[in-house]
Formats: sequence, structure tokens, C-alpha cells
Amino acid sequence: MTSAKVTEAPEEGYERGLGSRQVQMIAIGGAIGVGLFLGAGANIAKAGPSLILMYALAGVIVFFIMRALGELLLYRPVSGSFAEYSREFLGPFFGYFTGWTYWLMWVVTGMAELTAAAIYVNYWFPSIPQWVTALVFLVILFGVNLISVKLFGELEFWFSMVKVTALIGMIVIGLGVLTFGFSSAGDTAAVSNLWAFDGFFPKGIGSSLMTLQGVMFAYLAVELVGVTAGESENPEKTLPKAINTLPWRIALFYVGALTVILCVVKWTEFAPGVSPFVEAFAQIGIPAGAAIVNFVVLTAALSSCNSGMYSTGRMLRNLAESGEAPKAFTKLSSTKTPALGIFVSVLFMGIGVVLNYVVPEKAFGYVTSIATAAGIWTWLMILISHVLYRRAVVAGRLPASSFPAPGGAVCSYIAIAFLLFVTGIIAYDADARVCLYVMAGWAAALAIGWAVLKARNPEVAERRTPEFEKVG
Repeated sequence: MTSAKVTEAPEEGYERGLGSRQVQMIAIGGAIGVGLFLGAGANIAKAGPSLILMYALAGVIVFFIMRALGELLLYRPVSGSFAEYSREFLGPFFGYFTGWTYWLMWVVTGMAELTAAAIYVNYWFPSIPQWVTALVFLVILFGVNLISVKLFGELEFWFSMVKVTALIGMIVIGLGVLTFGFSSAGDTAAVSNLWAFDGFFPKGIGSSLMTLQGVMFAYLAVELVGVTAGESENPEKTLPKAINTLPWRIALFYVGALTVILCVVKWTEFAPGVSPFVEAFAQIGIPAGAAIVNFVVLTAALSSCNSGMYSTGRMLRNLAESGEAPKAFTKLSSTKTPALGIFVSVLFMGIGVVLNYVVPEKAFGYVTSIATAAGIWTWLMILISHVLYRRAVVAGRLPASSFPAPGGAVCSYIAIAFLLFVTGIIAYDADARVCLYVMAGWAAALAIGWAVLKARNPEVAERRTPEFEKVG
């Protein structure tokens, strides 16, 4: 399969406006979100230094998921990839269910990011209500996404650049404090902080494992690279590169940053609802350091919300092209963006503004648990599709991908078991369990929708042969 042929894949109408530089940064930015910057505070309070191990463990699983997705993407690069692969390997209903569930995931993630952004702005302007800030950001990002995919890619590039530069800066400063002992935290900063206060597992292994649901939320959006496949200039080169750099990104930005922070500031100093990065800089005592970090974490939240608007519009268009959403969503604007899909998604993200008005202190927790459950479903569909694809390749029914996952389907089986374990943890946690009730209601609504769709148009439920002739 040549690069030239790949660009002819059936993504009718999209502009291939995302260059290698932008896809790389979207991939890096997707792995650095509000789950790390804000959610880590609550998880440190629950698990102490052992949270580092939880991020490392989940990071390995996320890499397995991304290599499985990478193999599928290079077998057949399509926009709205997860829904398409579910449709092909598991049947039309699973494509429909996955497409709508991924849409839900990003809508509620957008709500979480808007909530986080409002909390960060509150740091400087406590008199401004959270819901006002959330609404302003929602409108601005909506405008950016309507203009063009190039502007989205460029904004995402710079958002990610800010996050990456800041995280590297934090790690360097933290190492400086540990090595040379400067700053007001220098006297207490030590590697021994990782075990000096009730050990590495201060609340027990069980409590550490309970943080996995929050840790998995932090990794949501790494799969966004798959949605960019239809608008990448050269997917056969850019996608493998973006996926293969994931391990060092996780090692540096998650495991590395948390390790340094927990060495500089003892874990007992962190509390839910406060960014551990902001707290660490406040303890180090660098002038304006906490305010700078607050700006960075605000950038992270806006970056993720920006990505959410991008992906929801594309997913609605993919569903509409398969007859699983209103046909109006197939239309592209003059700038080749799925404007109607983005608009409808933004309206639903506006529920987050309402939540910030009604329950500002609980809004973040509610939406993150629902996003995690929807994300786990998406990841499971990627992994199961990969297992079935590998079977078809071995049987000679389908062509092999140019980017095979190491270990074949074995790593996908391991990742499936891990995700089912995390689902069990969510079911065990009384606070997080509510998201499973929401997902059950969502599944019931989608099942009713599918029955209506089939009654109106029986062809929707028929398996369609993928359009390989356009790919090569």
C-alpha cells in the first residue's frame, strides 16, 4: 500500500490539512490532559506515591491499545475509525453503538474540561461564576473549529507545545530542587519522600487499585490520533511515528513528572480539587510559579475541549454516512468542516455549563466517571476488532497491515482483561458506580434507536464490504 493510494481512502470531502508536525503534537497533547493536571490531586490523596505505579501500569495497557489501533489504521485508514472497525468486524450495531458512545465520551469530556477551565480561571478571578467562564470558552472554541481543520491543528499544536514545555520545565526545576536543595522546598525535598510517610502504599494496595478509574480518565484522548487519519497529509508515515513515541511520552510526562513532584513535596500535602503541579510550585516558592502552572493547566483543559469538538463533529458525520444519524450531518461547510455536527455537539457540551451553575463542586467528578466508562467501551471495541482482524489475516481473508502490533493479538487480550478489571473497580466504588447506571440508560436508548432505524431502513443492519478498491 503506497502513501499516494492511502490518501485516496474513502473520507469524501475532508481537507487533508493536518501535517506531520500537527499530528505529532495532537498525539502528545492527547496524552497530557486535565486528568493529570487536576485529577491527580485526588488520586495522590487516595494512593500516595503508589499512584506512580498505577500510571505506569495503565500506560503499558494504553500502549497495547494504541498499537492495536495502529495496526487497524494502516490496514484501512478511515476517519471515525473506531466505529468503522466495530462495524466491519463485529457488525453494524456495534459500529452504531461505538460511534455514538465515542461521541458521548467527548461531549462529557468537553464538559469536564470546561469545568476544569472555569476552576482554573477562578484562581485569578474568584468573583466570576464558574458557569460564565465555561460558557465563554465554549463559544470561542466553537468558532475555532468552524473555521478550518488547519486552524484547529495549529491551535492544538500550540496548546500542546505549552503543555509539553511546561511539564519539561517542571521536571527540570524539580530535579534542581532535589539535587541542589534551592527554594523553600529544598530542605524537605528528597527521594525518600516516596516511602517515608507510611510507605509506598500508604493506604494499602486496594486503595491504590481504586485510583485506576481516575488514571484511565487521564489517558482518554490518546486514541484521537485515529480520528485524524482522514485528515492527515501522510497517514502511513505520521500515524506509526505518533503511536511509537507514546511510551516515552507516558514515561516522561506522567511517570516522570509525578515522581519528581512527589519527591519534592510529600504526598500528604496534596488534596482533591487542587492541581498537584500548582501546589508543588507554590511550595517551591518560585515567584508567580503557581500562576504560570495555572495558566498551563488552563491550556490543557482548553486543548482537550478543542479536541472534543473536533472529534464529535467527525464521528457524527461518520454515523450519518452509515445511515445511523440524520443525513444532515453528512454535509460539510465551505471550509470542509462538519459544522452542523460540531454545533449540535457544542449544544450538548453546554449541559456542562448548566452543571457548573447547579453543582459546581461536583460537576467534574460526575462527568469524568461517565467519560471513563464511555472511553473503556471504545477501547474494548478497538481491541476486540483487532483480535478479529488478526484472525482474518491469519486465515488469509484480509491483507496484513504494514504496522503490525508486537505479539499479535496476545497484548490485546491482556488489555481487554485489564479494562474489564477497571470496570469491576468502577462497579465497586459507590461514587463512581453512577456512571454505569448512566451507561445502562444510554445503552437502552441506543437499542431503542437501533430498532427504530432498522424498522425505517432495514439496509442499515446489513454488513457492508469495506471500500478497499479506493485504498489500493
